[in-house]
Amino acid sequence: MNSKVSLLPLTLTSLLLAACGGGGGGGSTPPPQTMGTLAASITDAPACGFDAVNVTVNKVRVNTSATASDTDSGWTDITLSPGKKINLLNLTNGTLDALGQTSLAAGRYNQVRLVLDPNTGNATANSVVLSGTTAEISLDTPSAVQSGIKMNADFTVEAGQRYDLVMDFDACKSIVTKGNGKYALKPVVKVIPTALNGINGFVSVPLLSDGVTVSAQQNGAVVAATVPSATGEFVLSRLPLGNYDVVITSNTHAAYVIGGVPVTSTSAMVPISSTGAPFTLATPSLMGSISGTATLAPASTTESALVSAKQAITGGPTVTLRYTNADLSTGAYSITRLPLAPPQYAAYSATLPLAFSSAGTIPATGMYKVDASATGYTTLSNAAVDINIANAVNVNFNLVP
Repeated sequence: MNSKVSLLPLTLTSLLLAACGGGGGGGSTPPPQTMGTLAASITDAPACGFDAVNVTVNKVRVNTSATASDTDSGWTDITLSPGKKINLLNLTNGTLDALGQTSLAAGRYNQVRLVLDPNTGNATANSVVLSGTTAEISLDTPSAVQSGIKMNADFTVEAGQRYDLVMDFDACKSIVTKGNGKYALKPVVKVIPTALNGINGFVSVPLLSDGVTVSAQQNGAVVAATVPSATGEFVLSRLPLGNYDVVITSNTHAAYVIGGVPVTSTSAMVPISSTGAPFTLATPSLMGSISGTATLAPASTTESALVSAKQAITGGPTVTLRYTNADLSTGAYSITRLPLAPPQYAAYSATLPLAFSSAGTIPATGMYKVDASATGYTTLSNAAVDINIANAVNVNFNLVP
């Protein structure tokens, strides 16, 4: 997976745009003492193999009802006119891009919709730029974006107060290939905590050219991911409270895993390395790949399988090292740059620097568990894919509901 970004340096670069409120259930405007303010921003998680992932945001909508359709009453809108084109890859290490703010009735809100440009009047409103190129490639954009990408939410706007809504747009999971040279948008967006907490650290600056990606995971699922800044700093921000396994991957080294990093504060960072003693990823590794098809039955024009390569550390967590979307048209996938060397593991300690050691994996070194999943379909797994001798091919899945 090539470098991209996710969420957050220590500074926020955001410019509030003028926004107009809309929607509503047809009643009179509530008196001022019952009103609050909603401000919306967007951030990103890393993308795979792109120099730019552009989306154009037309509107952010919120509703107190979790089940309201886009045509029901009760919506309050932040409308961007004209729509705002955002390169998600610029939103690294917790950087936010503000989408605007509006007044709305105080209360508890349970649904958010992000409305993107349908890509009809401007073919590059939603687009990608492949790594090492400059041309924008239009993204086939599903009609669902016109009614809004639906997100479950649970937040309360207090009277006389401002609530900051942050949406995380996962560029890597949102872009899928679609046949020869075509790409489609499969939006993966979620509401994340507002406060700037999380996990931070540093990798050695010479490693920045080696495709370093850092992720925070729970039970092998990636919760947040980022790439280091030019100083080597990485920040995995806005994390729900809990314990996380931090996974560091690169193009030519073994994976490094820090187990059980505790995030117990909504406003503080947990350091796992320092600028004086950054992670050096000292263990090189040969790399292999796993490829095949992950098809859906019945077939879907909008959904594709997400294929993940995982390893279970002996006496430790199961973690995802790489993942990719299967081709929307053919189901073909290829996961590359999988280390043959065993992962280097350290249990979290507040005392730095951490001491890593070579870890055993189940069932064996150089073997991976491969999962294929898709919304509305049953997840399938191959528990022991061996790449020690040769790249694994024809690792195929056929997902059914």
